[in-house]
Amino acid sequence: MKLTTKLLTAAALLTASATAMAHSGHAEGGFTSGLLHPMLGLDHLLAMAAIGFWSVRQSKHMKNATPAFVIGGMILGATLAWGGLSLPGVETGITFSVLVAGILIATLAKLPTAVGGTLVGAFMLFHGFAHGAEMPEGSTLAAYLAGFCIATLTITLIGRGLGSAMLNADSRFTRGVGGVLAVAGAYLAAA
Repeated sequence: MKLTTKLLTAAALLTASATAMAHSGHAEGGFTSGLLHPMLGLDHLLAMAAIGFWSVRQSKHMKNATPAFVIGGMILGATLAWGGLSLPGVETGITFSVLVAGILIATLAKLPTAVGGTLVGAFMLFHGFAHGAEMPEGSTLAAYLAGFCIATLTITLIGRGLGSAMLNADSRFTRGVGGVLAVAGAYLAAA
């Protein structure tokens, strides 16, 4: 089986499992709940996969640092939520991350590492805050954190794999993927 087929199959299974489970994972607690939470919302799935997809066309340093920016932002956001701090506009920030990531992909934008890393970290701050705020009562913080970090990295790396598979394809396809993501982000923001 080709890498592209494997990556598309994995992405489809993640999406299908998230749809089939609705929000039942929140009742599981701990590691399982943390693992499932990033897959339960279309906005989370799209943003994390889009960031991975976009990172492929960035400088080697930005591409290699993207997983650290993603996890760093997620952990910082969750820590803010667990610390009882408020973060205004969380849902707007989450949907905006899908919209902007789609635009970055559609335009084949290359950003300096400082700018791209800050943007990715800021996007993931909102996602992490949402994950932290929605941690089920009675969950072990470390287990929940480990679960959502693993899921986040997996989704991001699947996006990266899809982006790598499309790297040598006609750029119109990549631009189309970005356009679809931007439209999805705009729709999520309007909903």
